[in-house]
Amino acid sequence: MTGVRLTTNAYPHDQRLEAWRFALQRVSLELDGGDEDIYGDLVSFTSGQKIQFIRCTGTAQALTLDFRQEARCFWLVLLLEGRLTATSGDAVVEIGEGDMVYGGGDTRCRITAEGDFRLLIVKVPHSLPALKSRSQLPTQISDLIADTAVGRMMSSLLRTVADTILDISDDQIRPVELALPEMIAATLLDRAPAKALGGAAGGRAAILERVFQSIEMRLSDPNLNTHQIASEHNISPRYLQKLFEQHGESFGHYVKLRRLERCRLDLGSPLHAQRSISEILFQWGFNDSASFSRAFREQYGMSPREYRKSPESVGTSAEAPRRGRPEKARDVRLENREPASVLEGVLPGADALPALDDAARTRRHHFLPARPDTIHWGYFSRSLSPALEVRSGDYVTIETLTHHANDDAERMIEGDAGAEAVFHWTAEGKAVERRGAGPFDASALGRGPGEGFGVHICTGPIAVEGARPGDVIEVRILDMEARPSQNPRFAGRSFGSNVAAYWGFHYKDLLTEPKDREVITIYEMDDEPGRATAQAVYSYRWTPQTDPSGVVHDRYDYPGVPVDPETITRNFDVLRDVTIPVRPHFGVIALAPAHSELIDSVPPANFGGNIDNWRLGKGASCFLPVGVPGGLLSMGDPHASQGDSELCGTAIECSMTAVIQVILHPAKTSRKYIRGIDYPMIETPDEWVILGFSHPDYLKELGASAQSEVYKQSSIDAAMRDAFRKARRFLMTLRDFTEDEAISLLSVGVDFGISQVANGNWGVHAVIRKSLFSS
Repeated sequence: MTGVRLTTNAYPHDQRLEAWRFALQRVSLELDGGDEDIYGDLVSFTSGQKIQFIRCTGTAQALTLDFRQEARCFWLVLLLEGRLTATSGDAVVEIGEGDMVYGGGDTRCRITAEGDFRLLIVKVPHSLPALKSRSQLPTQISDLIADTAVGRMMSSLLRTVADTILDISDDQIRPVELALPEMIAATLLDRAPAKALGGAAGGRAAILERVFQSIEMRLSDPNLNTHQIASEHNISPRYLQKLFEQHGESFGHYVKLRRLERCRLDLGSPLHAQRSISEILFQWGFNDSASFSRAFREQYGMSPREYRKSPESVGTSAEAPRRGRPEKARDVRLENREPASVLEGVLPGADALPALDDAARTRRHHFLPARPDTIHWGYFSRSLSPALEVRSGDYVTIETLTHHANDDAERMIEGDAGAEAVFHWTAEGKAVERRGAGPFDASALGRGPGEGFGVHICTGPIAVEGARPGDVIEVRILDMEARPSQNPRFAGRSFGSNVAAYWGFHYKDLLTEPKDREVITIYEMDDEPGRATAQAVYSYRWTPQTDPSGVVHDRYDYPGVPVDPETITRNFDVLRDVTIPVRPHFGVIALAPAHSELIDSVPPANFGGNIDNWRLGKGASCFLPVGVPGGLLSMGDPHASQGDSELCGTAIECSMTAVIQVILHPAKTSRKYIRGIDYPMIETPDEWVILGFSHPDYLKELGASAQSEVYKQSSIDAAMRDAFRKARRFLMTLRDFTEDEAISLLSVGVDFGISQVANGNWGVHAVIRKSLFSS
């Protein structure tokens, strides 16, 4: 990525105005007027797809956006703080925080801030296939309000970019490069008048664009044909062929070129270094290696093996293969096509994340925010309606909230619209009524609906198309970031809470008085790249808290109870000079149990759940056996850091946003160590982590009272034995070892550790290092 950074505070007072004016000009902005007291801070970068992001902060001033001398583009302005008035010709648009104004590159626009402001300007090339083939540029400015569905999604996505603009990497921006053009195209198509869509020609273009996307999502099917695609779009195979002829291409040749490009990208990716060429070519729908090798050499001038050895040199060649639609796939709808140099490195709207794994580049990218209608609190259930439906290989940017955010609402909830909505609780009721898997009428303990048997805020569930019992779902965690505070006092900073609670392993073994104390410690995370750390801010002892419904909580016994700051004493002299490495991970990744009741979110089991193993973070995969059709994946309980055992009952509980990829492995998958697994397993680039529990399938093992009995019958001995049995079976399957060989290796080369002693069903894990095996 390329970009600029400037703050006027770096210049002498009398030079600030000109320095600011010059910095704005570098990103095609003009300052109207201004004085020497002006303040401005500007950060910009341009992504690999030539999408430009400009974060601008300043005092009252007027700026003019003028992109008319540049390549055709779509632009938008997201207001992060303050109020703005946008003017273009006779059109005047006023926007508030979270709202957007947008227009085409030929539209000159003046934006005026009467007070301090913070905004993000985004400029997207119209040459990106997601826009070029599906929408015309707007000719006047329009607003996009944050309380609309697409407005919420775009605002949330771009706010994350703005907050991380100094640290974001090429890999991290790729999901945005995929999602943003698609969102813009959908917005423009939705708002365009019928005549602007181009009549019959526009209709053909729209059909062809949908066909392109269908092909991208089915490239791995070796039986892909015109009849299949034509039937999906309710057109005849002959008409489909005519569409391709008008596009300057045949269906079969187009499909071959797209498959070759997918193979090329995988061959050049270090993430696929362990996969054979045969695995890759079969993955993308080729039927034999000989024809693949010939086609690859014809297209790229070298064999697949030669390309794999020197992908960097190919990437810099004048004849380097293009990303996106094949160069030969001519777009006959454009009389003045962009030259090849402009299209270099550009991905079509249906592509995604070219440096990522498996079928990544052909899959869709979804955004799943945390809202009252997209979360379930404290339980799993096979009866939940999906919050999202995906196909195997799709990507999801997923927001997850910690149920501990009310330990310091000022830092972790205030100003955050999503968190405020989920945690909303007044005397009149809650936004999320059920919190836990216990009786809804609070008939057992009187603590509130759900009784607190189960505590985690889970985003989802996500249904996976085609998932059936016997299959395995792999959840790849591609990235994780702490959710920053939206309170202006703590803007851009991230916080989490650790509770030394009554359910902690330590609780009955305290030395100092009072021995029945529960202590909350608030941490702040510093996510500087390469050395992310956490430090304690303050701690306090739990005091009886009266919730908005009037119930008094003497202990930390019900999730989401707001802590009244006036009732606690903060101790800021805590853990001085102690710096904790941050290793973000999910505590909860679960599929729906094959069980008719609501299932408490606390005890983990064969379906996954509250695993609480810190290895389940960025770069790891979690494999889960499917118990019900669709799988119904839920994620939550995000942690900034945790040690093995989670001794005191919690980690640093911190809201997180992650990018994941969901892969469906059918029951007869060729990966034999996955086939038939009936327990959750973690895989990292260096290790397999086998998870054992005191009762691996407690819902079946412990009978009708399983959800209460599991808390009474856990032991490290039982968890260790389960981890041993699973690890033994894994090694015998993975390497065809005899039982004696597996047992010897488990003793001399495998590390067993305590995952957690906090979740009712205690856990032990076996860490099998891949370096043990020479091949």
